Amino acid sequence: MRPFDFSFSRLRPARVSLRWKIAALAAATACLVAVAVGVLVHVWTAQDIRGRAEMRAFNDVYSAMDVYRRTGTLTAGAELDPADLPDVLRHPADGDRHTAYDGHVENNLGPSYWAAQRTGGPGSPVLAVRISMNNDFHTLRQLDVTMAVSSLVALAAAVPLAAYGAGLLGRRLRRVGETAGRISAGDLDARTGPTEGRDEVDDIAATVDLMADSLGRRLRTERQFTADVAHELRTPVGGLLAAADLLPAGETEDLIRARVRDLRGLVEDLLEISRLDAGAEQPVSAHVPLGAVVAEAVARTGFDTEVTRHAEDATTVETDPRRLERIVSNLVVNAHRHGAAPVRVTVEGRTVVVRDHGPGFPQDLLLDGPRRFHTGAAERGAGHGLGLTIALGHARLLGAELRLDNAPDGGAVATLRLPD
Repeated sequence: MRPFDFSFSRLRPARVSLRWKIAALAAATACLVAVAVGVLVHVWTAQDIRGRAEMRAFNDVYSAMDVYRRTGTLTAGAELDPADLPDVLRHPADGDRHTAYDGHVENNLGPSYWAAQRTGGPGSPVLAVRISMNNDFHTLRQLDVTMAVSSLVALAAAVPLAAYGAGLLGRRLRRVGETAGRISAGDLDARTGPTEGRDEVDDIAATVDLMADSLGRRLRTERQFTADVAHELRTPVGGLLAAADLLPAGETEDLIRARVRDLRGLVEDLLEISRLDAGAEQPVSAHVPLGAVVAEAVARTGFDTEVTRHAEDATTVETDPRRLERIVSNLVVNAHRHGAAPVRVTVEGRTVVVRDHGPGFPQDLLLDGPRRFHTGAAERGAGHGLGLTIALGHARLLGAELRLDNAPDGGAVATLRLPD
């Protein structure tokens, strides 16, 4: 179970790798585009080279056949029954011209296109012309190299530009994330600032600001309701206390007095929370011995609680002793009411630890923190859920850290660390 950490230090934004992710994505996209274009250009150029070579061979064999039939001589490049003529052209079934591709590269001519035609009737020699494509394919290889180099140069220029653009986007998203983090930490005045709605990031920022406005209105309404209820109840509760004094002594009078005291305590807690919510409380600091203040606060609760202080540890802290006593007493009372004995309080340095041996804090309290009028779980007993809320408010005023956790062997552990 993850502990809930009530820390009031400055929010540290996590390092965002979006910039390099987008840069890597842009680089991968550029590589895919370059490869696709290169393959298309290579295939198209190779087909064009073969098509032009076939057409040239076809025309050359036509010219050579015309000269051979008129003069009986062979033009340059024309041969009769050459030895390396492809088999498909060696025995044509008719007197038409035929072409064939020869991809062998054993000789210096490299890949070639042949065109052949029988000079006469069946059994007559076959006139053939060979067109070498070696120079054309060499040019194609040079084109491939040029495209590869150009792609690398373009990629080298695109990656920094993509990283810069991603950095701009990342900074804007980081700003929105920091604002959302501050809002979740309790700073309802945090805003991302005015936006013009130019893109999706501005829409997100505007939505976060609207969320903060709505949350602030709801929280102010809740705080105002708490303050109004507390003030409205204070007068009738005072009247109940005065009326209880007029009752004859007995069991009924004791019961009514106890219930009225509980109601008065609830009203006082509500008033204290309303003052904390309104920011009307200000700490009054003084140099006090931490161990002595904690021991006095534990003694005033009236519960049997073990207090452990190191004999050599006489730490003096500068804090508001009244608020410190309030925090410690609330934690001790909470441990006795909702936990189980033994309850131990340990003072070490500037840290105060309150531990019970009950069922521990419920999971939703560890995840989301204490909520007023919510005790978290039935096994932790009845209550109005204001003790931890008040302790949290006073810890915030003192700049302290209040951490709630569950011990591995069972029981709730509350750790208060005072600032240096």
